[in-house]
Amino acid sequence: MNDAESPNRTAGPVSDLGEAAQGKPYRVLARKYRPATFSDLIGQEAMVRTISNAFETGRIPQAWILTGVRGVGKTTTARILARALNYELPDGSIAAPTIKMPVLGIHCQAIMESRHVDVLEMDAASHNSVDDVRQINDAVRYAPVSARYKVYILDEVHMLSGAAFNALLKTLEEPPPHAKFIFATTEIRKVPITVLSRCQRFDLRRVDAGMLVAHLENITSKEGIAAETEASALIARAAEGSVRDALSLLDQAIAHSGGGGNTKSSPVLAEDVRQMLGLADRTRVIDLFDALMRGDVTKALTELRDQYDSGADPAVVLADLAEFTHFVTRVKIVPAVAEDRSLAETERTRGRAFAAALSMRVLSRTWQMLLKGLPEVQTAGKPIAAAEMVLVRIAYVADLPTPDEAIRTLSGQASTAPRPHSSGTTSATQTPSAYTGPRPEAQRGSARMALAPAPTPASEPVAQRADAQPDVSPLAIARFEDLIALAAEKRDLSMKAALERDVRLVRFEDGKIEVALERSVSKTLIGDLSRKLSDWTGRRWMIVVSAEQGQPSIKAQNDARRAEILTGVTADPLVQAVLARFPGAEIVAVRQREAEAAAPNAPPPSDDDETPGEPVIEDDTPAFGAHRAPDDVDDDF
Repeated sequence: MNDAESPNRTAGPVSDLGEAAQGKPYRVLARKYRPATFSDLIGQEAMVRTISNAFETGRIPQAWILTGVRGVGKTTTARILARALNYELPDGSIAAPTIKMPVLGIHCQAIMESRHVDVLEMDAASHNSVDDVRQINDAVRYAPVSARYKVYILDEVHMLSGAAFNALLKTLEEPPPHAKFIFATTEIRKVPITVLSRCQRFDLRRVDAGMLVAHLENITSKEGIAAETEASALIARAAEGSVRDALSLLDQAIAHSGGGGNTKSSPVLAEDVRQMLGLADRTRVIDLFDALMRGDVTKALTELRDQYDSGADPAVVLADLAEFTHFVTRVKIVPAVAEDRSLAETERTRGRAFAAALSMRVLSRTWQMLLKGLPEVQTAGKPIAAAEMVLVRIAYVADLPTPDEAIRTLSGQASTAPRPHSSGTTSATQTPSAYTGPRPEAQRGSARMALAPAPTPASEPVAQRADAQPDVSPLAIARFEDLIALAAEKRDLSMKAALERDVRLVRFEDGKIEVALERSVSKTLIGDLSRKLSDWTGRRWMIVVSAEQGQPSIKAQNDARRAEILTGVTADPLVQAVLARFPGAEIVAVRQREAEAAAPNAPPPSDDDETPGEPVIEDDTPAFGAHRAPDDVDDDF
């Protein structure tokens, strides 16, 4: 939050404000280097500029509200504002509020230590009732005792009750000229809009990691403690933009390394910070990412187990993998991201290499799988086992086609023959997988996720695909049912369902179809069918939409046949006797005998044979239970 090279740290009184006096208890770095002026604040340039201009022009409001995450300087800014409002030198040379405070004034020390009689700093979390606000309303009418303004600082103001907020509104809107209000909160959305409209709002941003690294290096230099840049970078990333968190972690890291005090020879090392924070080695995380992208399951599981045995949390390892995946994706889109000095050199170098070699589809899919796997690891009884299963899924994820590849496959535009991993397209830096067990489909996945990905069959020139496949004669289709069977054979399930559900056949000839359409039909069905028939049969087809009614759709015919069979079974005397014997029972399905299902064109059975269908009866009565056929045989006859 402060700049260690500020002028306030070189003058005598101001230096005493931040340095621990000899013989006094130790002050943590977050208090020792707390900003004393606006020039000490880091990462809040927009707010400092606005407040500075307001003070210089005399446009000082009666209330401010400061919001932001923990440790970005809300309470510190409030105290600096109170000091600026009441800044006064003993000789009386400054008689107005100012942001230029080169030395300590009459009231500065007491304000910064939160013990000035005219600057009331109140914790709204423990003083949130109407009675507490009533005391403010009663006291605000009286002039300050010694300072220029009475300043009320309410920290965590969102904790005030609704009645307390309402009690404060009138005073906040029209306070006496000698009163100023400064509110601080981490939950700005919980503050009523009636309060926000009476204040000038400032959103304090998270401090950039690079700026935090520089700030930490300045402080360690002031303390006379050596610290590796990578260690400062690890602390800055763990702080997530909070300066107070960064200084607290730095205090802990100094103690962990044994530095500080009279022990000047113990620097703060990155490895010590990793152990302290429970983080995995960044280089090892990148190696794990590399193994996953190559499909090397054995290496990935071995690396994860080694990190786990070293004390790394499996959830933290996956979180680091997700963070590195996000970093590589950002570098792929904005290469300048790799210039961030808060990142280690190996992270920047290898991140650029991954960004150049991996496709956006692979990175996005890896991110999604890590994001879905994190909750599994966090809630699993054995986190390491859950983490290993997540890594296995990621390593084998290339077995599944990407959405565009699936569409091309369904439409018949992609080759159905998988390309083996040993096709010679592997990059020179790729190492073969140590996994020697059965992997029937993993090889082609590894080829797609390799650092030098092989071109997929769909990306090859048409001429090459034509040369690679033997010429076939045009396919003839004699019946509409054969067309539906062809769609099923091509694995185009959406087209098969549309033909059965939305098409009523009028006439069918080889090369020409005349149909009527249901109202629920897709507008693109005719065009898609014509194109796919050309691809499937090797010749053009004519498809005509007729005004005639046409035959019922295949689905309607199946439904009618099902209803007819069900009616016939229900009329059987034996079935009626069963239904009468079990009140509340109903026929839910009729199963065809296996012999008839295998030979649908066989002659009808004789009278001595069994009945064509065997009804499955469901009984809802509690005395006899229920017998129900599996759902997957409802449509079989």
